Amino acid sequence: MSGRRRRSVADLVEGARSGDPRAVGRLISLVEDASPELREVAATLAPYAGQARVVGITGAPGVGKSTCTSALVAAYRRQGLRVGVLAVDPTSPFSGGALLGDRVRMQDHATDPEVFIRSMATRGHLGGLAWATPQAVRVLDAAGCAVILIETVGVGQSEVEVAGLADTTLVLLAPGMGDAVQVAKAGLLEVGDVYVVNKADREGAERVRRDLRNMLALGSWPDGVWRPPIVLTVATSGEGVDAVVEAVDRHHADGVDSGELARRRVRRARAEVEALALVDLRTRLDRLPRDHRLDAVAARVAGGELDPYRAADELVGQMLGDQPSRMGDPNGGARAASSR
Repeated sequence: MSGRRRRSVADLVEGARSGDPRAVGRLISLVEDASPELREVAATLAPYAGQARVVGITGAPGVGKSTCTSALVAAYRRQGLRVGVLAVDPTSPFSGGALLGDRVRMQDHATDPEVFIRSMATRGHLGGLAWATPQAVRVLDAAGCAVILIETVGVGQSEVEVAGLADTTLVLLAPGMGDAVQVAKAGLLEVGDVYVVNKADREGAERVRRDLRNMLALGSWPDGVWRPPIVLTVATSGEGVDAVVEAVDRHHADGVDSGELARRRVRRARAEVEALALVDLRTRLDRLPRDHRLDAVAARVAGGELDPYRAADELVGQMLGDQPSRMGDPNGGARAASSR
């Protein structure tokens, strides 16, 4: 890789560290586009990772995730904190970009230099997030964001990938959405650290809270284990938002004291490393039909010299001894799988 390219990445990271929104945006674009510079970007960002508090915001379509996210940004800015927002939207079938564009719905913060908002398209990735979200979190972390809010695309019962990426996961529900708990319980009720009943000025909010309490009461909560609170909000007016921030703070403190926060972050890193390793293996295996070594062991099997199992073991061992594929896209395999 040329010196010019290395300096370019270093300059971008330095600019991001100083709060330059153009540098932050360019780094996230490199991530989203699976640039050949992606490995260098990741290596340069690594020393600055792990400082930000990552809060996931998820729920079914229509519960007010964007409005709640905007209200949380305002609450954290009142504390003087730099805030990053990754708003994941469905992919436009025409441009491939984010279809809804949450930045349009967060105009109150558009001119604040201490707030960085990025809409990210799912690009066919399942789970409620974009495939590039983990690396985008690292960019915002390096940019000095004390809090990073990840707003998922409107999710169903099992699209709960955000729970593996966030330090604290907020699950939003709202009255008037049918049987809200029934809609959420298959997956969302298993991942929430804080439950938020938004649009609490509508009829039925107390019923949703009661149903949530009943559902949570069915679970097993050993002593010392965090039990998710339920907070009522009216995000449009800001009512109850400070209580959400307080609940997030308490969950963070509990995670630090119990060691759960550190364990979550290790699990997060483990999953990312595992995904990278699987992508590398998949890339090598994709080359298998064109590999001359396959013909060589096949001839030995056909001649009775090897059985097919030993031949497969030998071939895999040879391939694992190769150099890494040096792929630029760390989640390419996951993205390819999700588009099949």
